[in-house]
Amino acid sequence: MSINRRSFFAAAVALSAAALFSPASAQEAWPFEMKAFEKAKAEGKSIFIDVAAPWCPVCKKQEPIINGLLKKSEFKNLEVFKVDFDNQKNELKALGVARQSTLITFKGAKETGRAVGITDPKAIEDLLRSAL
Repeated sequence: MSINRRSFFAAAVALSAAALFSPASAQEAWPFEMKAFEKAKAEGKSIFIDVAAPWCPVCKKQEPIINGLLKKSEFKNLEVFKVDFDNQKNELKALGVARQSTLITFKGAKETGRAVGITDPKAIEDLLRSAL
């Protein structure tokens, strides 16, 4: 059986996207939906939003750091949302996000932190802690 380049590329992109957007942390990451986000804010929850793209090298560096941190018990109650940078343009606009690799934290309705392109584990941990 032979596979053409287009089929191979499409399969590789699909596998990359599945790996990027599948939860690998202690708690499940949910695809970003405005209704669920608004509900979590109204309930005063600690929220972490990860804006990523499967082709982004910085996002790929952030992923294992974030997954490792989310396994810590202190972050077990974070509501984790993933925003697909390529396919959720309305959500990006509503969140005021211009670039992939953007990380945002909230405590209830109050935004507590935002960073773009950071890959330092301590900086990401500090950002997550700001939502607690």
